[in-house]
Amino acid sequence: MNYHWNWGIFLEPNPMGTGTYLDLLLSGLALTVKTGLLAWIIALISGSIVGVLRTLPSRTASWFGFAYVEFFRNMPLLVQLFLWFFVLPELLPRGAGLWLKQLPNAPFWTAAVGIGLFMSARVAVQLQAGIGSLPRGQRQAATALGLTTLQTYRYVLLPMAFRIILPPLTSEFINTLKNTSVAITIGLLELTGEARSMEEFSFQVFEAFTAATVLYLLINLVIVIAMRLLERAVAIPGYITGR
Repeated sequence: MNYHWNWGIFLEPNPMGTGTYLDLLLSGLALTVKTGLLAWIIALISGSIVGVLRTLPSRTASWFGFAYVEFFRNMPLLVQLFLWFFVLPELLPRGAGLWLKQLPNAPFWTAAVGIGLFMSARVAVQLQAGIGSLPRGQRQAATALGLTTLQTYRYVLLPMAFRIILPPLTSEFINTLKNTSVAITIGLLELTGEARSMEEFSFQVFEAFTAATVLYLLINLVIVIAMRLLERAVAIPGYITGR
């Protein structure tokens, strides 16, 4: 049986009544970007906090950071999304569980939080490595100047560490965006979900997923270029070589 190629399918109206099939894919791309950005904000904030905890001299803070990273990093993302979406509402008190089940756009919020927490463990490890790569003299100099632990991290260690780990953070940002595709399993119609819908409606599977692949490549290219420009703008001589 020969496959019938039809690249003009993108300009044909989709059955949803929301425009063409191309509009369907672009709406999925927009939702992918929104989900990925919110997940990345969550990952960056929570991952930074945990990364700092893992570098503190406090044994309690260090163990908390260790347990957090091991929990989120070693459990598959798909399992975590299922736990947040299907299991958590059943474990909470009845009122809270019903609120979660009836939450508008529940798949979006679940995906953003679930992916954000999953990626935060990776951000925490990257930040710990960045702080650990700094010369010990910087922390000692901050202490000699009378800075508190909070001030030392705020004004000395974190500004340097984040500049150093920008390249791996770029990869983690891209991974966060790509991980949104897993959210199709909880009903989020992001780019992969809309490509699947297009394939089911039109039976043009190769066209649908070729277009989705191109859109993923384009958005990832934008991220790489933007992060490369940022990396060059904040580069520290002797730590990050110009490229």
